[in-house]
Amino acid sequence: MVTRVAFTGLVVALAGQRLLELRKSRKNERELVRRGAREHAPRHFTAMRLLHASWLVAMPLEVFLLRAPFRLPLALVATAGVAAGQALRYAAMRALGPRWTVRIFTLPGEPVVTSGIYTRLRHPNYVGVALEMACVPLIHGAWRSALAFSALNALLLGVRVRSEERALAADSGYAELLASRPRFVPTFARGELST
Repeated sequence: MVTRVAFTGLVVALAGQRLLELRKSRKNERELVRRGAREHAPRHFTAMRLLHASWLVAMPLEVFLLRAPFRLPLALVATAGVAAGQALRYAAMRALGPRWTVRIFTLPGEPVVTSGIYTRLRHPNYVGVALEMACVPLIHGAWRSALAFSALNALLLGVRVRSEERALAADSGYAELLASRPRFVPTFARGELST
C-alpha cells in the first residue's frame, strides 16, 4: 500500500509539473503572437491534452484497481528512463527559450533553433515525452498503461511531427538546417554521436 500511495504522489507531482509547463507555454504563446507568430494544427493540442490527462488518471487507477505490483529492479530502470525523458524535455525547453510552447507556433522569417540539444536531434521534446509515457507507469508495474498510452502517443506524434515539420519548412530554413539530423534517435559513428 505504501508504494501505491507514493506512486500516486509521483503522478500528482508530475501533473503539477505539466500544469506549470502549460502556464509557461501560454505566456510564451502570447509573446510569440505579439511578434507575429502563427499557430499550426491546433486540433492536435486538444487530442494531446486529452491523451496526457487520461494517462495521468489511468496509471494510479491501474496500480490500485488491478493491483499492479511494485518490482524494485523494474522501478529502477523505469526511473532512469523517466530521468532521461525529463532531461531531454528540459534541454529542448532551454534551447528554445521563449519560443518553447506545447502548441505548434512558427515565427515567419525567423531561423529555426539549431543549438543545444537540437545539434543532435530534431525532436528531443517528443522523445522525452515518449520515454516518460512508457516509463512512469512501469515504476509501479502499470504495464497496461505503459503499452496503451505509448501506442496512442506514437499515433498522435506521427501526425503532429509531420504537421510541425511542414510548418517549420514553410516559415524557416528547417529543411536545409535540420533535415540531415535524426528525428528521434541519435546515430552513432566512430564511437561518437553524429549529427
